[in-house]
Amino acid sequence: MPTRKGSFHLFKLFGIDVFLHWSWFLVALYELQIRKDLYSSVTWNVLEYLTLFLIVLTHEFGHALACRSVGGQAKQIVLWPLGGVAYVSPPQRPGAVLWSIVAGPLVNVVLVPILSVIWRTAYLAGWNETHLNLLNYLDAIWTINLVLLIFNLLPVYPLDGGKILYALLWFVVGQARGLMIASILGFIGAGGLLVLTIWFFTIAPQYAIWYAAICVFIIYNCYRGFTQARELLRMAKAPRNENYHCPNCKAAPPLGEFARCGKCRKKFDVFSSKFTCPHCNTVYARAACSECGAVSPLAGWSPGEYVKL
Repeated sequence: MPTRKGSFHLFKLFGIDVFLHWSWFLVALYELQIRKDLYSSVTWNVLEYLTLFLIVLTHEFGHALACRSVGGQAKQIVLWPLGGVAYVSPPQRPGAVLWSIVAGPLVNVVLVPILSVIWRTAYLAGWNETHLNLLNYLDAIWTINLVLLIFNLLPVYPLDGGKILYALLWFVVGQARGLMIASILGFIGAGGLLVLTIWFFTIAPQYAIWYAAICVFIIYNCYRGFTQARELLRMAKAPRNENYHCPNCKAAPPLGEFARCGKCRKKFDVFSSKFTCPHCNTVYARAACSECGAVSPLAGWSPGEYVKL
């Protein structure tokens, strides 16, 4: 997944920082090269790519603002060659997670009739004879938006469709099992996409490389999702430390090494170790609840002698 590393800050809107990964420019040059015959001037190719940038950015803001509307955190968006990533942290409730995911594709759904009307009006006005470049541009943008919508809604984790499936399964079988099922289906979907990629190498190798990159992206994130699901199941079965309770949902934390130190990257039990990593002695001032996901100051968790930490 892309991060701020290798990215530079573009702007801040609604309190959300937007970053652009450096590799975006390499992809832009590649895309401009393979689509240069569509227009009479490369200026239209540049405009098309910038519009793609805007559509992806609007999609990600849909995720971020929806997450905030249900009480979650969303402070960063990173744009990279495979699209965009809104770093959102919705409340750990299936409804809140579902809305945070659905809002992104909804942006593309709203754009479909708007772009359709614009293109149809331009065509009826005879722009295919008088403004062919502009009509081709409108046609390309309409197609790009529709393809992004359809592809994103495929029930393949971690695409939006796969995450929507995960959130819906959460209502029925719980968070851990829902994530595990969605991850397994994602592996299957990646296998189907891999077959499609091999076929594309024979007919359109210039596009096959992107399908290959998407396959790697899906497989990697499915593995992460499957691992996280197993960890959630292990946490659910673990005994509870009844000396502490989440200030938000009152749940007791599980006993076991479920936290990972941000400094040494080793796992440890936050509460049993008195909020200090036993491997590198890093002291923590807050702890996240395994049930609701809320991050609270230790004073809210800690009884007795630990309130002062």
